[in-house]
Amino acid sequence: MNKEVNYKNKKRYNTAKYPIRQPVFIVWLIWLLSKIMLIGKKYKIEKINMEGLKPPYMLLSNHMYFIDFELCAMGTFPHRVNNVVSIDGYYRRPWLMELIGAICTRKFTMDLHLIKSIGRVLKKGDILSMYPEARYSPCGTLSYIPESLGKLIKLNKVPVVAVVHHGNYLHSPFWNFRKKRKVPFYTTFTKILTPEQIKNMSVEEINETVKKALWYDDYKYQKDNGILIKEDFRAEGLHKILYQCPHCKAESKMDSKGTEIFCTQCNKRWQLNEDGTISAVNGETEFSHIPDWFEWERQQVKQQIADGTYSFSDEVEVYSMPRCWRFIKLGKARLTHDAQNGFVLEGNYRNEDYRIQRTPLQTNSLHIEYDYCYIKPFDCVDISTENDSFYCYPKSQNVVTKLAFATEEIYKISLNEKVNK
Repeated sequence: MNKEVNYKNKKRYNTAKYPIRQPVFIVWLIWLLSKIMLIGKKYKIEKINMEGLKPPYMLLSNHMYFIDFELCAMGTFPHRVNNVVSIDGYYRRPWLMELIGAICTRKFTMDLHLIKSIGRVLKKGDILSMYPEARYSPCGTLSYIPESLGKLIKLNKVPVVAVVHHGNYLHSPFWNFRKKRKVPFYTTFTKILTPEQIKNMSVEEINETVKKALWYDDYKYQKDNGILIKEDFRAEGLHKILYQCPHCKAESKMDSKGTEIFCTQCNKRWQLNEDGTISAVNGETEFSHIPDWFEWERQQVKQQIADGTYSFSDEVEVYSMPRCWRFIKLGKARLTHDAQNGFVLEGNYRNEDYRIQRTPLQTNSLHIEYDYCYIKPFDCVDISTENDSFYCYPKSQNVVTKLAFATEEIYKISLNEKVNK
């Protein structure tokens, strides 16, 4: 049973607000600012099967870096757009986000009001923009997309446009976004579904169509297009997603520096080449393609869950975000995760205990951050409820990527068990 944090009568931010219709001057201002932000960057926007398409429609975009928003704004101008935005995007600027017509939600929660807000935007004849991955891609490939997306599309019966960005991740990879690489951007807008098609398709067919249209692999894109990243820091931070050594199988012992990633336990080293491939400095190259290494780690976690050997328990430092103006330091707590109970966060704030639980079926994916800029530059996980968000900094290092894998795999297993009952 949950026991919420007692903030002594402090109000939480009300996410159940309908968005305003974007003022025309805001549309122009966003376009102008996006244009300015893109000065000096090479980019191309291509529209496919978009002839004659006018709002309302749903715009689904992959998600790799903040520049995604700027490129989407360039591609949708001069039409009004309402973006679905996580509450951390409202930090210290809720008035601004409300002014531009953003729709606030908390990540990976069941937000029924969000569905109502989306319907309201589309009925007004505007564009509803959302990033169904709900987080930056960890390794430049498509992240988990919830099954509920197909139901949402079926419910609204408007055209669907898929936006796929290439190069954004290579320019600012999630695991080291502070140091930019010189990479061109290429974005496609493609109409993938019409109302007539949606009417005659099942939810499963819609989801498969969306996933196929949004599929991307930025490392494959880099290799296929001969893009070379020559910066001498290009591998720094890569160990955050490649946390398990494929040579000795040790977890959380990986590190990186310069152009190399290495295991501190067995001392094996790999070079991140200019074309985005990996090669072992000595011995066998287990994985030359970064996403292959990444997915191998997922399979290791999946096997641990199947064997009944997976569990996580650690002391964490917790900061909550009930409102948008500041994070509240809750102090030390205990975070556990397993296949039976999901996430359980237990702590004490101002001499009162609190307990937050998110069962396996309540959390289909996990919001993780590397070097989180809003609080302090270390890795954390966000455990959100419908009216609060808890940013937890584990005492153990380099563990959050595994937690994300485990969350998704446990959810899939739990959902399959529920369906087969």
